[in-house]
Amino acid sequence: MNLGNVMIFGDSYSTYKGYIPEGYAVYYSGNRGVLPDVYSVDNTWWGRLLKKTDSKLLLNNSWSGSTLGHTGYNGADCSTGSSFIARFEKLLGEGFFEKNEVNTLFVFGGTNDSWSDAPLGELKLGDENENAFFVLPAIHYFARRLKESLIDTRIIFIANCDIKEEVIDGMKKVSDYYDLTFVKLENIDKLSRHPTELGMEQICEQVLKSL
Repeated sequence: MNLGNVMIFGDSYSTYKGYIPEGYAVYYSGNRGVLPDVYSVDNTWWGRLLKKTDSKLLLNNSWSGSTLGHTGYNGADCSTGSSFIARFEKLLGEGFFEKNEVNTLFVFGGTNDSWSDAPLGELKLGDENENAFFVLPAIHYFARRLKESLIDTRIIFIANCDIKEEVIDGMKKVSDYYDLTFVKLENIDKLSRHPTELGMEQICEQVLKSL
């Protein structure tokens, strides 16, 4: 199974030093002695996936600690910087999607929206007046914008385990509404709440099963 040109919107779980845009916060750096034990880009969940599907990485737009919506840790306003939505709108404005064909897009987020205790808000499917400073409306807004802008792209939402059920449920409902693929991770091996090499392999295998 070849996924073609692959793009990732992610947080720390999807970062790796040298493979994300300059200036973005990175978690996995490949430094020996630094845990979790992911010491090669080939051992990330997406590195494994690309190899197993013989696919090409077009862009890994991941930022450690980032939220999908505009509210970050301690109520920080991320609407012009690190939020998934802000990063997507920036690429859209720069004409990235006009210049590049994205065949498969992975959205692996919601973890920091959950861990930061950002306000959940209310999910109203079909609402085009979403307040993206609230988590559930932000998930809906992001999915709608992706669907509108990337008509021919397969979009996969990945929900982490060990996060708020409201966030997981919101991602599932939004994915179903917009006919996106949804993956709910289960029993991922972690250290300091981040995947180990085993955890990365488990993520890869669970994602593969959904494709």
